[in-house]
Amino acid sequence: MTPEELPEKKNHNLLLLGIGATLIAMLTTGISIIIYHKSGDIYLDRSRPGFLPDKEEIEDRSDDEEYIFSENGPVTKYDLDEYLKMFDEELKDLDELKNPYSAEPLSDDALGIPPKKVEPAPVPEEEPAEEY
Repeated sequence: MTPEELPEKKNHNLLLLGIGATLIAMLTTGISIIIYHKSGDIYLDRSRPGFLPDKEEIEDRSDDEEYIFSENGPVTKYDLDEYLKMFDEELKDLDELKNPYSAEPLSDDALGIPPKKVEPAPVPEEEPAEEY
């Protein structure tokens, strides 16, 4: 190999490496998109614009559940007093917890989840063994 041919071959290898890497990236991306569609995960992705919650899925918030400041206008002393009053009520509920870092605040009873009725599984009838 002559010194004049050497740089040309190196450039050729670099070009093949770039094309190969691009093809592998496109292939793996295509496979992942196919898996994403076939698994149904695409329908769970709420960040996509077409998959935002429908109007009937959005729950109406009442003023009793949370305090919302006025979107326009100044924040007055009355607004702050109302907010602090609601904050103190929530803080009082939290202070009543005996051990807030235990598993008890996350139990089904504490979260208001009704207990499930578990029915025993049916026992299959045994067939008599055949004698030979």
